Amino acid sequence: MPLAPNVTEEGLYDVLRNVVDPELGMNIIELGLIRHVYIEDERAHVTMIMTTPFCPYAPQLLEQTRRTAQDYVGVPTTIEMGLEMWDPSMMEEGVADDWGLF
Repeated sequence: MPLAPNVTEEGLYDVLRNVVDPELGMNIIELGLIRHVYIEDERAHVTMIMTTPFCPYAPQLLEQTRRTAQDYVGVPTTIEMGLEMWDPSMMEEGVADDWGLF
């Protein structure tokens, strides 16, 4: 099953805004948890980090992200939990202001 012609990296990021961290109530794009996406004709791959190393929602968030991405791209999608440590500076510009962090 080849990749649909209208699938873009930007579109994937937009769709992933629907995945919300249940503990923080913010989407994974706002939080800066998606570190890399790779889209090919026959597959896609997403690298994602968590806000804390022992996030109790990690399995749920990883699977929800993988399924959401796969539904959008229409090809088998894998997800990898990155080793990078999350930092509030990774959040989208302006979002941290709402938290009073910067």
